[in-house]
Amino acid sequence: MTSTAFTNIGELTTNGDDGVLGDAALVIDGDRVAWIGPTVLAPAADRGVDVGGRAVLPGWVDSHTHLAFAGDRSTEFAARMAGEPYAAGGIKVSVERTRAASTEELRGLMAERVRAANLGGTTWLETKTGYGLDVETEERSARLAAEISDDVTYLGAHVVPDGWHADDYVGLVTGHMLDAVRPHVNWMDVFCERGAFDVEQSRVVLQAGREAGLGLRVHGNQLGPGPGAKLAVELGAASVDHCNFLDDEDIDLLAASATVATLLPACDLSTRQPFPPARALLDAGSTVALASNCNPGTSYTTSMAFCVATAVLQMRMTVEEAVWSATMGGAIALRRHEGELPIGALAPGSRADLQVLDAPSVTHLAYRPGMQLTHSVWQAGRRIV
Repeated sequence: MTSTAFTNIGELTTNGDDGVLGDAALVIDGDRVAWIGPTVLAPAADRGVDVGGRAVLPGWVDSHTHLAFAGDRSTEFAARMAGEPYAAGGIKVSVERTRAASTEELRGLMAERVRAANLGGTTWLETKTGYGLDVETEERSARLAAEISDDVTYLGAHVVPDGWHADDYVGLVTGHMLDAVRPHVNWMDVFCERGAFDVEQSRVVLQAGREAGLGLRVHGNQLGPGPGAKLAVELGAASVDHCNFLDDEDIDLLAASATVATLLPACDLSTRQPFPPARALLDAGSTVALASNCNPGTSYTTSMAFCVATAVLQMRMTVEEAVWSATMGGAIALRRHEGELPIGALAPGSRADLQVLDAPSVTHLAYRPGMQLTHSVWQAGRRIV
């Protein structure tokens, strides 16, 4: 292995016991962090990187994306900006285009999206199926997703495709389709929402995923008050995502559970939904993650920095809370924060995923919204930007 010492760090966000360090250094050895501390005490390494007083923080952990799609829905977006409400119907447009795309086209599109995420500081991402909704395309989407991510979520239960009764389609999702995608996925998800799947159908989907050995995730409480968050806690799901409409009971249940509330602020801007109650969740003690929700209809962005800035400027999160939620929060939502080579932190033993900002502190992520502040990125100890 080759060791690298990063020195002259103006601000080092560790997400660990050391908190935030000034005038700091960090040493990586191969694919893991070996040492952190003051620059003057940095041990010798095979090579050195002087970051010139810039801020260093963990790479973004984007725990909710939908990268397996073809086409765009810009016309739908324009109509929504002109006043039409969002009701999830456009998903079927993406299904048509994704089914029609060749495997190589879809693979190339997904690779481009991953590269865009890397350029913005993302070093780990989850991605979902859900724009196939038939056995062949869901299996293909899952297989291609597994080429780009170690966290692949099966979202056959996205919406009910045309020509199907909901209960019959749930039978397909939990039967032949699940068997087809199972070799490529490690999570099961369901859109528990009006216009998609009700609570009992969602429970059937999630229980089938659990019986197949998959971890559980839930899309819930996006379009209005609903049972998604309660169901996620009941079944021990790793996260419930969206969370725009939570009541006090939802918040208390999440705070008392291991289920992460994953918030998707770029989506809320695009759909003009009310932002989720981030402040109430944090004050109650809930674990919060921020993610991009990159998808063609409601959040066509991989920029986690944009999500962080929006969370600070619109959702009353502090910069430190937003950065933690976009790194360690995402790692916890994916259950990647412990064990061998944990992600989301910069501490000895963690995976060497880090980004250098062209700024002296993480405050600039919200202070200078929309600016390109990513200077360089290392993923598992290898420079990728």
